Amino acid sequence: MNYYFLGIGGIGMSAIARFFHQRGDTVSGYDRTESPLTRQLVDEGIAVHYVDDPALIPDGVDLVVYTPAIPADTAEFQHLSQRGTPMHKRSEVLGEVTRGRRCVAVAGTHGKTSTSTLIAHVLSKTEMGCSAFLGGISKNFDSNMVVNADSQFVVVEADEYDRSFLQLHPYCSVITATDPDHLDIYGTHENMLDAFRQYASQTEAEGILILKQGQPLSTLLEDSGEHHCSHAHHHEDKAFSGAKRLCYTARGMEADYYPWNVRSYSGNIFFDLRTPKGVIYDLELPNTSLYNVENAVAASAVLLSLGVTESQLRHGLKTYQGVHRRFDYRIKTKDLVFIDDYAHHPQEIAACLESIRYLYPDKRVVGIFQPHLYSRTRDFADQFAEVLSTLDELIMLPIYPAREKPILGVTSSMVLHKIDSMSKYLCTPDQALELVPALCPEVVVTLGAGDIDRLVPRLETVLKEQL
Repeated sequence: MNYYFLGIGGIGMSAIARFFHQRGDTVSGYDRTESPLTRQLVDEGIAVHYVDDPALIPDGVDLVVYTPAIPADTAEFQHLSQRGTPMHKRSEVLGEVTRGRRCVAVAGTHGKTSTSTLIAHVLSKTEMGCSAFLGGISKNFDSNMVVNADSQFVVVEADEYDRSFLQLHPYCSVITATDPDHLDIYGTHENMLDAFRQYASQTEAEGILILKQGQPLSTLLEDSGEHHCSHAHHHEDKAFSGAKRLCYTARGMEADYYPWNVRSYSGNIFFDLRTPKGVIYDLELPNTSLYNVENAVAASAVLLSLGVTESQLRHGLKTYQGVHRRFDYRIKTKDLVFIDDYAHHPQEIAACLESIRYLYPDKRVVGIFQPHLYSRTRDFADQFAEVLSTLDELIMLPIYPAREKPILGVTSSMVLHKIDSMSKYLCTPDQALELVPALCPEVVVTLGAGDIDRLVPRLETVLKEQL
């Protein structure tokens, strides 16, 4: 087969492109800008171009795979549509690739990348093995894709954007969070919850549905005649799809899986895990964040339900190296810590900063934030202002528009004006490179889902020169 990808540089798109290429198919694609990820694809033998020109589309394309983030007025998109070449969204192709396998799908407005990557890492260390399509670059795999043709399991990140996850029918479904997001697609939080409810209902009847305790989604499921999850009756509790339902939490003790005795030592976090079958003591997560304990509990619920042993789980957690741009240490010395994080929703930023304060309670924290999307900035301006105001110094970059056109009056300055502090700055990336060292930080954190990742290595170089 000859596959052509529109938006091949996206994290989800590139994983599928790599899968087809590794399988022996012909793969090429277009993306708007060159990036480290597209350069890796080229190094692997995939042809990529960056000019929106139909003349550059290769002959003999059998199927076009496109991301919904591609604007409809893209010249190549219009040309391929008019030519009648078969075209499928990334989510449709992912649904087909996972069909007939034991799909472990992790959904949620945050936490899904770390949770799915951790599940894939631990499974890969067992005789069960797995293939995986991930939403980030795993440090253990050095990739966002894993292929194991001998395994029945495939781990995927189930993306709620554009209702993409409704193409999946998992054996094991996970929902980590249902905070309001993508309101440009859903309109209301209630509509978004309806989509998550439908996703949950598509879990195989003999499968497993694992939910974070206390989300609004739990209420929706209960309204369908179900009961709240509780470790007291987890064997009897069935989701409306017929799947067994289990719950987890990172706070409190009213769930099937929860951590207790959480503590940190030398940047590593240790915790005991309560399960329906007893307690697993002294699990270790190296070089990580406090919020990753919650992801580890969710992953553990999946893994133990699939038959992973305690010793396999313990070894998998201890050897997990994390995901690029997820609480990613770039510098870690006694004088300076630099952490890069993909956080772009107020809840994600709050979790990241809470972890930093937990690990470095007496340090002065300088944060650099690039808002992602005009619509998200507009919808959550007050929440962004509230959480960013906890930083000792805040540097705001201009909004990264991604797929959107500007919205009148929506700017980074709009958020800054809502923060009652003198320690705030609006900068270009180049200006930020000069400003950060002058602020004499003890902890630096970069936050955002746009192209702030291109600033990170440059800032790392500048900061290392100051040490």
